[in-house]
Amino acid sequence: MSVERCKIVDLPKISDPRGNLTFIESNRHVPFDIKRVYYLYDVPGGSERGGHAHKALTQLIVAMAGSFDVRIDDGHQKRVFHLNRSYYGLLITPMIWRELDNFSSGSVCMVLASNLYDEDDYYRDYNTYLAQVRRS
Repeated sequence: MSVERCKIVDLPKISDPRGNLTFIESNRHVPFDIKRVYYLYDVPGGSERGGHAHKALTQLIVAMAGSFDVRIDDGHQKRVFHLNRSYYGLLITPMIWRELDNFSSGSVCMVLASNLYDEDDYYRDYNTYLAQVRRS
């Protein structure tokens, strides 16, 4: 449960004059079976997304278009990643608080998740999250 376990994952990029292609395969490019895909778009300027941690979920966050920042926090250390290329993603492990902000105009954030949606997997209050991290 450390920000050090969160890292940029280089994805395959096949360059072609007609347009580039990138693909992602379960258990090859990401260390999990992909159970859910969702994406954020039309995020108003100045808005933040995220603001939670997951108990068990692992995610890969990719900037499909435009750019945005991902701020991660393990209760002890914090890091910021600026995502702006569709051929790499940020792997976020369980028990990491994340916030997304600084969305450029027209940005699209795609998230690949290791589990189906489960509200019980979320910490949505930062102080509750910190209390749990400090107990562990």
